[in-house]
Amino acid sequence: MPAFNEAENIQVMIEETVQAVSPLVDDYEIVVVDDGSQDDTAVIVQSLIPQYPQLRLVQHEENKGYGTAVFTGLTHASKDLVFFTDADRQFDLGEIEKLLAEIDRADLVVGYRAPRRDPFMRRLNGRCWSGLVTLLFGYTARDIDCAFKLMRRQVVKTLREEITSGGATFSAEFLVRAKRAGFCIAEVPITGHRPRVAGSPTGAHPKVILRAFQELVSLRLQLWQGDNVAVERLVERETAV
Repeated sequence: MPAFNEAENIQVMIEETVQAVSPLVDDYEIVVVDDGSQDDTAVIVQSLIPQYPQLRLVQHEENKGYGTAVFTGLTHASKDLVFFTDADRQFDLGEIEKLLAEIDRADLVVGYRAPRRDPFMRRLNGRCWSGLVTLLFGYTARDIDCAFKLMRRQVVKTLREEITSGGATFSAEFLVRAKRAGFCIAEVPITGHRPRVAGSPTGAHPKVILRAFQELVSLRLQLWQGDNVAVERLVERETAV
């Protein structure tokens, strides 16, 4: 659970997570990644640990970006199944059951918001972004940035040395690389998406958008280069034979 300046949301989010997950499994953990928050996010999480021993806090001394925060959480997770969502309370955590129901037939289960309850411009930007990613890399999921994903830990272990995006491109890169690695991806509708009631989103900040496009172009170039090298090696082997 990545969190940046979510002091108004984090306690309720943790409580909702415990209420949703504890009836489903006995062995679980909640990893909160404080991404250099300037408010009391980390202080609140730390104060809740005696009450919730499953809770763990990982801190970045400075803000490193959404993707880095998510990946820090994924790589600190120790259980066989890994779920991530945001700390902004925009999802009904009870719908994690939908993802669990599909994990036996997939390596990665991706939610899509149906409907997405964000302002019009955020919805439009999301559609355009997903369309651009699909155009550049092929289809991976209909709602690429939906922060409601469940995966086998093996997916994280396989991709941890490959991920380069630390900003908003993280979800796109993660799905693209998971698909290229041969992992099976399933999708489920998430109907419990809610408007943000506290805190401020940062996804529309110009610096965030610029970084996202830079990372997306860099990823496309990396994959093209890698594909060209693979083809050259294949030609060399066939020529040698």
